[in-house]
Amino acid sequence: MAEPTAVDPEDAKIVTLARSARARTGAAEGAAVRDTDGRTYAACTVALPSLRLTALQAAVAAAVASGAEGLEAAAVVTEADEVDGASLAAVRDLTGDAPVLRADTAGKVLDVVS
Repeated sequence: MAEPTAVDPEDAKIVTLARSARARTGAAEGAAVRDTDGRTYAACTVALPSLRLTALQAAVAAAVASGAEGLEAAAVVTEADEVDGASLAAVRDLTGDAPVLRADTAGKVLDVVS
């Protein structure tokens, strides 16, 4: 198991939002992003017959649909051992260097992909 990573209060907020999105829907993952204006967007895994999105893809899509031009940070609450490539690609499409925090279901940040 990974060692917990210390995070600043603003990043802790998006972890909490991601955790809440996952818990509210019972989805596999929850995610949240903070745009460069400080606005936050949360989402969960979308698994419909005609549409499949990771939680982070859905959160990035919500941000873009609201006019976000860049991201400051992103967080994913997951049981996976790493943030999947499709999720990272969605963040990198919008911002090349935003940190992506991976947290467990209890909200403990396990690592940060930068």
